[in-house]
Order: sequence, then structure tokens, then C-alpha cells
Amino acid sequence: MNPSLWRQARLNAVSGLFEVTDRIWQVRGLDLSNLTVVAGDTGWIVIDTLSSAETSAAAMALINEHLGARPVVAVIITHSHLDHFGGIRGVVDPDDVASGRVPVLAPAGFLEAAASENVIAGTVMNRRAMYMYGMLLPRTDRGHVDSGLGRGVPLLGSNGLLAPTHEVTATGERHTIDGVDIEFHLTPGTEAPAEMNFLFPGLRALCMAENCTATLHNVYTPRGAVVRDALTWSTYIDEAMEMYRGRADVVFATHHWPRWGADEWMEYLTVQRDAYRYLHDQTMRMANHGLVADEIAEKLELPPTLASHFHVRDYYGTVRHNAKAVYQRYLGHFDANPATLNPHPRVERARRYVAWMGGADEVLDQARASFDAGDYRWVAEVVNHVVFADPTNRDARLLQAAALEQMGYQSESGPWRDFYLTGAQELRNGTPSGMSAGTANADSVASMSTAMLLTWLGVHINGPAAADAGDRSFTVQVTDDEPSLWDVGISNGALYATPGRAAPEPDATVVLPRASLARVVLDPTTETLAALEAESTIHITGDRAAVEGLLEVCDAFNLWFGIIEPRPNL
Repeated sequence: MNPSLWRQARLNAVSGLFEVTDRIWQVRGLDLSNLTVVAGDTGWIVIDTLSSAETSAAAMALINEHLGARPVVAVIITHSHLDHFGGIRGVVDPDDVASGRVPVLAPAGFLEAAASENVIAGTVMNRRAMYMYGMLLPRTDRGHVDSGLGRGVPLLGSNGLLAPTHEVTATGERHTIDGVDIEFHLTPGTEAPAEMNFLFPGLRALCMAENCTATLHNVYTPRGAVVRDALTWSTYIDEAMEMYRGRADVVFATHHWPRWGADEWMEYLTVQRDAYRYLHDQTMRMANHGLVADEIAEKLELPPTLASHFHVRDYYGTVRHNAKAVYQRYLGHFDANPATLNPHPRVERARRYVAWMGGADEVLDQARASFDAGDYRWVAEVVNHVVFADPTNRDARLLQAAALEQMGYQSESGPWRDFYLTGAQELRNGTPSGMSAGTANADSVASMSTAMLLTWLGVHINGPAAADAGDRSFTVQVTDDEPSLWDVGISNGALYATPGRAAPEPDATVVLPRASLARVVLDPTTETLAALEAESTIHITGDRAAVEGLLEVCDAFNLWFGIIEPRPNL
């Protein structure tokens, strides 16, 4: 294992209940993220709820055991990533949230951002996250050891999503919760699409959410997400420094450990600010000289004045990937070379490469020589052509696995290590099989608005099959939401959903509450339709077969698609 990552892993393994400052404590090491509590006048204000109900409940049990049992009086969710809200059911009773007894505060746009990552892209992102977090690797010195950002994500557990009772909409917004004053700082488009820092002025403590941690973060996360804005990220850190200068004695985050003392935390934020700005500016400087993403990534390094600080090293995000992300944000994936404008797809390129290189045996002979010379990057790339041309070639799979394994052992980044070692494991043992969906579940779907639910339904539509089946239209009435009427239909294989009106000439009218619509979207099958009809929670007039026809052109998603070998042929 890379000794620098080993050092980070040892620090992340210092786990338990820690005092941050008077009235603020954190539980670290039970999950990828931290659970923080602030003692109000009568109960706990909880900041972030970890990934799963099981880990968050364990964290609260530890807190109550050592600090005295108190009720939860509020939850603050810093941003829209699963490891910060997924464990909310282990902290609060949903009925207490629904009744308003326990407020849940989150940044503006939280629900839409959470749904888009964990539902609309949920299946593919969950599969990629298995690589990024080494979820299928053994917990050994040759498997997953640490994620850099924290020890790792829970392998088993239930995650949920409850809609916030209040969204913070402006920087400077203030709230007093259970006697504790809080001042909020919105930072959209930084580490998450919806994120916020906040100051406890009476406690002189500043929470930087996940905008500043003890690692260089991802401007582009390998699990996949919208590319983040390094310039905006740097600007918001600078804004926090100016707003809270002289007003805080400690800075803490939702990962890793705090920084105590004004001089310490100001230097810490300065280095974090400068790292993201340097990545942004130097990437675009080289881009304006004509270099493309992979060329910039090969050349760009943080200067020694930044790289010497452990908290901006490549433990989670990396300089190489972040440079490519900045390039992608401004210029996209295309490098402007017409030779790469419309290449063959991956499998077809692989077959041609292998044939032109003299066949699989010749490629493997040369690759073994490169392996012996230590050129593992080249071996992994060239042998992957053989694997994609012929996934049954066992010699190719084992040689590529060996190269990936060596790169994993060398990686300073925890996610890079896990990607390499997971790829090696699946080359040796095959891609796992069996039907399984992504991170969409009853909680996350039930928390979505009607518009978001219909968008998610559209993602399920098999366009070619829907186009062949012909256009159709429906009036959908959602009885417990506004607007209640929707004109929904299929036109040229694409779903449309227009709020506030009935369809002019509907094939059928569907009346249902939003909870039933959520069930249909979570499992868009005729079996779900029949079950809801049996429960009398959906009513259809007109051509029921047209509704069935819509569901029959919906795809089911399988989590276990190939990554290191060819994907299914759609």
C-alpha cells in the first residue's frame, strides 16, 4: 500500500466520540462521514446523519451513553450526498418530522439534487460507487483499507430520505434552534449542487460542510456526477474566510477532524482555497495554449507550497482527474481533433486494435514484456482491448488484473486503489450477477415532487419500443398535490409531462395520490398497476390497455452491468 495513503488510513481509523468545543461533539469512524451533535437547551441538534439508519443509530447510542440521553430537536443536512442524509431514519421518527416537531433544515435545491443523483442516475452511480469505495473488496491489506475521505461506506444497511421542512435560501439567513444561534452560508455548485456552511456565533465554531476536509476533493467524482466548479469552490472558501474571520475559534467539517485556533484554521482554509483556484487557473492556462485534457493532467502538479500540506494531497480527489474535470466543464469531452470526433464504440475499436496488432497472442506477448518493465499503465490499457474483443480470453484477463493490482498498490488515492483492485477482482472472478436496482428506494421516491417522479418515469421509457408502439396521451390527476392535473403522454418515443392541464384527447384518465404514483415509478410494471387497483388507490377511466402499454415499454435496470468488460448490447 502507498505509505502516504496508509498514514491517512491510520488517522481515519482513530474512531469514536470526540469533543469539538463546548457543546459540540462528533462521532467519527462509523461511516464515511461524521455525525455531529450540538447540545441545545433541551436536546440534540444533529448535523448530518451518515449513510444508513444502522450507523446513525449506533452513533446516537454512543452519544447518549456517554453524554446523557437527550431527544433530537432538529436535524441540519449540509448537502445532497447520500452519506450525509441517508441515515436520517436512525436519528428521527419520520412522524416527528412530518408533524413539525423536529425540523429538518437543508440548503436550497437539496431535494432535487439528492433525487437526481440517487434516483435518476441511481443505478449506474451505485454500480460505479462499488468500484470507487471498494464495496466488494476484502477488508485486508491487499483489498480495501481506506477511502481517503473516511474509512468507507457501510456494506449493508438501509438508507432513506425525508424531505426538509425548511430550505435555507440565502447567505446570512439566521435561525435560533433550541437556544442555539446559527448563521448560514450557501455554497451551491461547490462539492455538491446544494451545500451550505454555517457558523455557531455563540459557540465560535464554523462548520465547513464538505467544502474543506483533510484531502484534496473531487472536482469530478469517479462514481460519476455533474462536474463541479473549482473556481466557484475556491471563491466560496474565500467568502467564508472573510465572513467569519475573527468570529470562530474552531473549524470542523463533516469528514475528518477539526482545526483549532484562528491562525490554524485560516491557514487551512487558505491552502484549500488556493488549491482549487490553482487547479482551475493552470488547467485553463494550458488549455489556452492548446493542450487537451490528458496532456494537462500529465503535466499539472500543485506547487510545493501547496503539495507539502497533507490536507490537499490525493487521498480522495486527485490532481489528474481534477484537471480533466476543469477542462470538461469548459470544453467538454471532445478534444477538437477530428480523428476523435466520431470513433467506433469501445468493443468495435478493441476488435480492430487486436487484429491490427497481430492478434491476441501477439498483444499479450508484448504486454508481458511491458509488465516486466513496470509499465503497468500501458499493460492495463492495451490488454483491455483484448478483453473487450474477447471477454473469454483468460490469459488477457489475468494479465490485466495483475497490472491493475500493481497500480492499486501504488495509488495514494483511496478511490483509485479501490477502482484498480475491484477491476482486478472482477477480471479474475467475473462480474457479479443477479437483478438488483440502484439507490432508488421507497423513501427517496416518495420524497420526490410529481414533476421529478414523471421525469424518473421518462428515464425508464425504452425509446425505440415506445416509438414503435405509437403515440398516446393521458390525463393524470394527483389528488394530494398541486398542480393536480397533468397532461402526460408519449410522443415519438419520448415522454412529456405538462402541469396544470388535462390532456385534450386522452386515451385514459388516471387518478391517484402521489404515494401511488411513486410506487408506479419505483416499479413501473403491470403487476404494480394491478396491485394498486386491488387496493383502490388508483382509478383508471378510458382505455386501461393504453396505461398497461405505457408500462410495458418501461425498462427494468440491473445494477450488475460490466465495467471492466463489455456492457450489455442494447
